[in-house]
Parts: sequence; structure tokens; C-alpha cells
Amino acid sequence: MSIRATTRQTAAFVIAIPLALATTAATAPSLDVSTQFAITRLLGEQTIPYGTKLEDTDVGSLSGLDFDPATGTWYFLADDHWSKQAPRFYTGSLTIDPQAEAFTGVKLTKHTWLKQHDGSDYPKYGEKESPDPESIRYDPATKRLLWASEAHQPSAHNPNALSQPAVHWMTPDGKEDLNGKPVIPGNLLLGTGNTKGTPSNGGFEALTLTPTGIAAMIEHPAYQDGVINEKQGGPLRLTIWKRDGTAKAQYAYPAEKQPTDKPGDGDSGVSEILAIDDTRFLALERSYTKSTKNFRNRLYEFDITGADDILKRDGLSTGGAYKPVTKRLVHVFDVNENLEALAFGPKLNSGECTLIVGADNNFREEQRSLFLAYAATGCAS
Repeated sequence: MSIRATTRQTAAFVIAIPLALATTAATAPSLDVSTQFAITRLLGEQTIPYGTKLEDTDVGSLSGLDFDPATGTWYFLADDHWSKQAPRFYTGSLTIDPQAEAFTGVKLTKHTWLKQHDGSDYPKYGEKESPDPESIRYDPATKRLLWASEAHQPSAHNPNALSQPAVHWMTPDGKEDLNGKPVIPGNLLLGTGNTKGTPSNGGFEALTLTPTGIAAMIEHPAYQDGVINEKQGGPLRLTIWKRDGTAKAQYAYPAEKQPTDKPGDGDSGVSEILAIDDTRFLALERSYTKSTKNFRNRLYEFDITGADDILKRDGLSTGGAYKPVTKRLVHVFDVNENLEALAFGPKLNSGECTLIVGADNNFREEQRSLFLAYAATGCAS
């Protein structure tokens, strides 16, 4: 999702602070403190300069990344639906010294176009089912890649631009693989009149692979579920699929309200998730305030254990209480950037894991293609 800002801000470092759940939902149990994820320290930061080009492509708007530990390859997804070029991902490296515990470099080496299963290009921006790439994951089990696309409603300028939220498998050469393609639940599909389904530009911003399945979260509440504004947070649907693409369950994640008192002045949602195991995840909540041009980026840990399965529930605004996932605040990032990417990196010699956080610069010079590396405990095994 494209959000803009121009200045830096300072935010406090916070860890393991319990939060109240949405008042519209039933109370869920607290997280097990014995296995909690924790960031221990910053290892460094690196930036890809604005205007960088690679193989005649404009490098920027990198909204997703993931790591293949077997080869050391990093994958970077460009959130570019023909703003500059066709949808694509890059391969490259992040240099993290496990002994010195230092993050010293980022390098992209190759680009790959995203293609449909027959090898053809995806529809262009403004055309039906034109993709909006947001998140990418590498699957060591099948050596394939998985990527998520947001949703878009038709507009006066683009009357044929209906694009449903989607999750696609692809081979390393960028070609879609239909084997095990996740089936999108009907409660997320866009309808007419903005009454049901995923809001435009509020679809699958967040995607992860669990040990046994696939999980994706929409960025904004479905029309029939509520809203996030300056007065209240709202529920975001997390969908879990089996590896064969069958939807298994769906849970409500209670996102925070916008950090502003002015109506229409903010935008809030989840820009990425990352699985720790089959029930525990990290969520990157990102908010933007238009009047101050400030971002608020917070990392939460959440657990679906004990939450109600809402897969067969059409709407959450009516129909009685439900039990959402349990969440807790882990970290507040002290950069005023558009943070959109999360991935686990290589292990350190200390035994700690690494967490990489990336910023999408929206192809704007005043924003940065920034990567932050952290040492952490309680990561995926």
C-alpha cells in the first residue's frame, strides 16, 4: 500500500506490554510468557539509494522480503504495478556477520518478472485482475515462492479495474504455479456498493508460511466487519489455508485505532505478518497521520490459540460477540518510515535469531528503501 511521509520522528522502545483487546469482542486468554518473542538489540541498518537501477528497472517500493537459509539468497518484492515497470521481484543478499553481530550491506543482483501460469504478462494497471504485489515468501519444502496481492475497486478513471485479493504460488522464474493455489473465502471477495469484502487497497498486505500451512491478513477491516478510525480500532481477518489451498480457518486480529484526533487524518492497518509457529505470529502495525506526515510502526506478537474461528461468519459488526486473537506489544520502531516487510534472517553465533524489517519508499526521494536488522529471541525454530 502506498503511504507517504517526509520527516523523521522519535518513538520510545517498548517491550512486552499487555494491551486491551477490542471492546466489541469477547476476552481471549493471555500469551504464554515462557515462549515470548523479544528483540534484544539493533545490529545495524542499510539503505538502497533512491534512483538505483538494476537491469533497466527502477529499484524501490520494496514491500516484501524473505530468506532462503540453504543458499543465503534474499528475495525482495517490488510493490510496482506499472508505476515504473511491470510487477517483479529481485534476488540479492543482506550481509550479516554472525560472529561480529553486524549488518553491513545490502545488494540486489537480479530481477525477475511476475508471469501468469501460461507465461503471459499480468493485466496492466487499470485492467481487470491487475495485481498489486505486497508480500513474498520462500518455501524451502517445494522451492517455490508465494506472493500476495491487494484488492482494487473500479473507479471513474478505471471502470474495469476490479481486482480481487489473491495469493499466488510461483516458480523461481516468476511463472505462476496453480498447484495448491489458495482459494479466497467469499467474505473477503469484493462486491458492489462497498458493502462486503475487502476494501480497495486494503487486501492482502501481509503473508507468511507456517510449518503446516499458509496465512494472510488483510490490511483494513472488511466492509461488513467495521472500520478503523481516530476513535476506534477494528478487526482484520487472518485466513489460514492448508498447503493444498483449502481455507482451514479465519480469525479476527484487533488492530489499533489511528494515532490522530482528526477525522480522515489517519490510516492504520497491518502491513506484514511473520509466523513463529502454527499458532503464534508477529504483526507489523503501521499508521500514517496526514497532517504531521508521521508514521507509527509497532511490532506485536499474537496467538490464535483460543480465538473463535470466523471463517463461516459473514460479518462481525452484527451477530454477537466473538473472541479475537491475543496480542501484546513487542517493540516500537524509532524511524519515521513506511515499514512493510518482515523476515527472519540467519542465526547469530550467540544462538539468537535475526529479524529484518524493510521500508517501502513508494519510489519517492523523501522516503528510504531502508533495512533494519535486529537480534532476537523466541523466533521460529
